[in-house]
Amino acid sequence: MIEQYVVSLREVDESQVALVGGKGAHLGALSRIDGVRVPDGFCVTTDAFRRVMTEAPSIEEQLDHLSRLNPDDREGVRALSAQIRRTIEGIVLPDDVAAAIRRALTQLDERAAYAVRSSATAEDLPTASFAGQQDTYLNVLGPAAILEHVSRCWASLFTERAVTYRQRNGIDHRAVQMAVVVQKMAFPQAAGVLFTADPVTSNRKVASVEASFGLGEALVSGLVNADAYRVRDGEIIERAIGAKRLAIHALPGGGTKEQSIDPDRQEQPALTDAQVVRLVRLGRRIEAQFGRPQDIEWCLIDDDFQIVQSRPITTLFPIPETDDAENHVYLSVGHQQMMTDPMKPLGLSMWQLTAMAPMHAAGGRLFVDGTRLLASPANRAAFLEMAGRSDPLTRDALETILDRGDFVPTLPDAGPVRPPAGGPSAPIETDPAIVTELIRRSQESIATLRRDIAPLTGPALFDFLLEAFQEHKRLLSDPLSMQAIMAGMEATWWLNDRLQGWLGEKNAADTLTLSAPHNVTSEMGLALLDVADVIRPHPEVVAFLEEIEDEGFLAELAGLPGGQEARDAIQDYLDRYGMRCVGEIDITRPRWSERPSTLAPLILDNIRNFEPGARERRFEQGRQEAEKKEQDILERLRALPGGYQKADETKRTIDRVRTFIGYREYPKYAIVRRYFVYKQALLAEAERLVQANVLNATDDIFYLTFHEFHDVARTHQADDQLIRRRKEAFRSYQTLTTPRVLTSEGEALSGSYRRDDVPSGALVGLPVSGGTVEGRARVIRDLADADLQPGDILVTAFTDPSWSPLFVAVRGLVTEVGGLMTHGAVIAREYGLPAVVGVGHATTLIRDGQRIRVNGTDGYVEILS
Repeated sequence: MIEQYVVSLREVDESQVALVGGKGAHLGALSRIDGVRVPDGFCVTTDAFRRVMTEAPSIEEQLDHLSRLNPDDREGVRALSAQIRRTIEGIVLPDDVAAAIRRALTQLDERAAYAVRSSATAEDLPTASFAGQQDTYLNVLGPAAILEHVSRCWASLFTERAVTYRQRNGIDHRAVQMAVVVQKMAFPQAAGVLFTADPVTSNRKVASVEASFGLGEALVSGLVNADAYRVRDGEIIERAIGAKRLAIHALPGGGTKEQSIDPDRQEQPALTDAQVVRLVRLGRRIEAQFGRPQDIEWCLIDDDFQIVQSRPITTLFPIPETDDAENHVYLSVGHQQMMTDPMKPLGLSMWQLTAMAPMHAAGGRLFVDGTRLLASPANRAAFLEMAGRSDPLTRDALETILDRGDFVPTLPDAGPVRPPAGGPSAPIETDPAIVTELIRRSQESIATLRRDIAPLTGPALFDFLLEAFQEHKRLLSDPLSMQAIMAGMEATWWLNDRLQGWLGEKNAADTLTLSAPHNVTSEMGLALLDVADVIRPHPEVVAFLEEIEDEGFLAELAGLPGGQEARDAIQDYLDRYGMRCVGEIDITRPRWSERPSTLAPLILDNIRNFEPGARERRFEQGRQEAEKKEQDILERLRALPGGYQKADETKRTIDRVRTFIGYREYPKYAIVRRYFVYKQALLAEAERLVQANVLNATDDIFYLTFHEFHDVARTHQADDQLIRRRKEAFRSYQTLTTPRVLTSEGEALSGSYRRDDVPSGALVGLPVSGGTVEGRARVIRDLADADLQPGDILVTAFTDPSWSPLFVAVRGLVTEVGGLMTHGAVIAREYGLPAVVGVGHATTLIRDGQRIRVNGTDGYVEILS
């Protein structure tokens, strides 16, 4: 292959990222768009970079060392990165590389001033912008200086910030090559940035412009308060003129300097309104060329815009795809299911195929479309009420959209949407036999599923699963099950509302539901205390669990004193609950049965923090507290006017809530049990395809949808490139924050509490389990990192049922996501833990080890130290 060391910008396009890097490829593509002016220049290619790197054999050893460094070892990364940069800058350019650069300068104008700019192959990509990670040098004069700065750009591939960025994004240092863009210098009157989507709200219809005098470096380096504009549909909808005290200008001898702006010009706009609108129109043309919103750097020279860079905006949350041009309002499924992390394609498609409502995928998350209900006068209020009970922030976000009055139309309808006959609104008697019958039906269904799926392989397996998904949905929509769930929830709401009105008693149901029967999630947490009781008397087993390093440890236990009993206890627990895991709605997540080491730190915490027999004591204590609370409330009610009638009605509702509230957790448990059966069958099929050399690894199926996997099983052909792209996309989705509400314009809304009844500086959230507690904050993002001491308060992003074993060991709970009836809230009440959920950015605002006070009655958290 003939190496090409220099290529003109006008000869390259987006297909040549591997040769000229992301910036060079984008600039080349920009130069081909009619009406878009790009300063002339050329690229020093990655061929030249690779040639230069071969001149320093020591770099390979340095890169090996760098790859092994922990990204959190900042001092080590800093020192080794500096060493690699010095090595690269010290390499003498090979004669043929230097000659190629000099020829290109001669063809343009070697006496002109140039900008010398880094252009990495992993830069300005749709999933990783690398903005500001490598270096740019402005106003470079003369061939010798340009050659020197080309070397500096190569070396900047290993700035500390660039190295850390790659490590945190899972990008191999050797996989990234560096090209260098050399462009004629632009000397503008004004410069700045244009985002073709609003970087604050993510709205794709709103463009954002920032402008200042002189070179744009003053703006991007934060030296000035720039003018800021927001533009929609060709009109400026918001403007703020900044006090621009400094500008950066080029020096005659090369380089740049800061220069004060005359006081009488400081608050003058850098652009006219007409120029702002024209710039946005130009940006829309660039956006259309690249097919996605762009972050554009521009210069204004004699009323003419020149574009010096355009990169994708990688921080925007993707929008669900639709077949129409109507406005849509989407609600996050993850906030309802307590799993806001991204899901892999198989997980997304499996949930879509088994869910009761149509779901739209975007950014590795699922959303439901609430537009019709919001647009219907007959249904809007009930829909907002339901959303508010689940998550007040979601309701506030929806009301923010409705209050604007310009997005959701008001449509005529035939009346409120009614539940099907026998649905949730139908009456149901308070009979514990109803719950036991529902559990029996579920267990029979799962046993039948296991039996029928066992012999199936290939396309027959997938055909069977499609039928099984229909049975899955039939069970979810069982009218009796829905009535039982709603009976418990409605009784909870009734008790809280009425007893606050009659007695001033806040969240009375929190205590009245303690130790309610048939709560499979709370039983799961308490059952791990029994496992700890079996293991505690055997110190060698305890020591072994503290040191386990792989998932084969259960088989090794039998050789230790007490090890067989320990193994049997853990295995029995896994037989009942091993299908659970964090993020369990994603079928691709490793289950406890697949990764039993996850349970080890939880068991060890229970051994340290509890005495034998803790499970029975905890349950009985909760039952007695609920009974005492019931008697107290009934006595106080009887003392009121009409009190005996109030007390009788309250007694019936307490019986009702204790009969049905525990069942609220069972359908999710049944879903996850069925999911594990599906997963085991699909993994067995994947293993057969690996053995047949159709797939490279069993977990490749996680990056295919169910129907795509079906096609692979049928055709014995897999698209390795598709799987690779899906893996890259999933990595990018992990950096995104899931919005509670998302519109078809891309606007992401998180809502706010709008409260002024909390102490100054407190973090506001939703009260879901009453009481106040102080303790040490334990900020935990992964169950495997659990290391709890008595009195600790758990602070985490979200909790699904898999977190309940941790609840038995803490005194309080704070989460970033949650609602009154989500699983974490239900179990917090079951265990009597004061809890506040929906606390924005709790895991970053609260530091691990700080002392905090959690007010689960009024819904706020105070940081005490």
